[in-house]
Amino acid sequence: MNKLATASAPTPFSWIDFFSSFLLLEFFKGMAITIESDVRADGSRRTSRYDIDLTKCIFCGFCEESCPVDSIVETHIFEYHGEKRGDLYFTKEMLLAVGDRYEPQIAANKAADAKYR
Repeated sequence: MNKLATASAPTPFSWIDFFSSFLLLEFFKGMAITIESDVRADGSRRTSRYDIDLTKCIFCGFCEESCPVDSIVETHIFEYHGEKRGDLYFTKEMLLAVGDRYEPQIAANKAADAKYR
């Protein structure tokens, strides 16, 4: 049998895959998110530090998609603005405070968006 006949066809070039890979590379190169964790007594992990530098974030949503426990949620809440560069650096405590303040709205938006996920 001819090897050329059994070879799989090359995959077509996809601009979406190209730009997705580029955005992922830029996301990690920019180091917008800093995560540190501790190991609990039962062997599970606990996030001890979670910081987002919004000056480096490109709002691609990869962090939301890759979060295993759905604790990262992109919203339409405009609480994440600042007038100075230092105002755009959010720590875990700051993010949790915003989440606590808008939890009903975030839950309603997630429920409305659930059929598209």
